[in-house]
Amino acid sequence: MVVVSTGMLAPEVDLIYEGEKQLKLNSYEGKNIVLYFYPKDNTSGCTAEANDFKDHIKDFDDHNTIIIGVSKDSLKSHDSFKKKLSLPFILASDHNGKTCEIYDVWKEKSMYGRKYMGIERSTFLIDTKGIIRKIWRKVSVKDHVSKVLEELKIIT
Repeated sequence: MVVVSTGMLAPEVDLIYEGEKQLKLNSYEGKNIVLYFYPKDNTSGCTAEANDFKDHIKDFDDHNTIIIGVSKDSLKSHDSFKKKLSLPFILASDHNGKTCEIYDVWKEKSMYGRKYMGIERSTFLIDTKGIIRKIWRKVSVKDHVSKVLEELKIIT
C-alpha cells in the first residue's frame, strides 16, 4: 500500500453522497479541495468542526476551494446532519471503507480503556492539479479551520 504524503497526486476516492451519487476527485480539477475525515455525524467535535468550515465558507470560495467532509456514516445520517447544520458543502460516505484505508485514517482508538477502530480526524489540502499540498493528522478541532485557510492562502 502506498503511503499518502504531501507532493503526491491525491489517490482517487470511492465515496457516495446525496442519493448515491459517486464522488470523484478528478471531477473537481481546477479547484482546490479540502478533504476532511471526521469520526461521526452529530457528535460534539464533528459538529464544531463542520460549523467552523461552514462559518468560513466565503473564505474558501474566495480561494477557489471546495470542502468535502468524509465519514463512514450512512447517507441518511449525512443528509440529516447536513440539514440540521445547514452545511453548504458535501458530506460523503465512505460506504465500503476503502477511502479511509487509502488515506490511512482508519485507526485503532481507545476510550475508557476500550479499544475500537474508527476514523482519526484528518484533513488533506489538495491543489488545483490534484497534488496533496498539506496533511493534518490527529486534528484538534480548535483553530483547525484557520490553519487550513492559512495554508490555502500560501498555495493560491
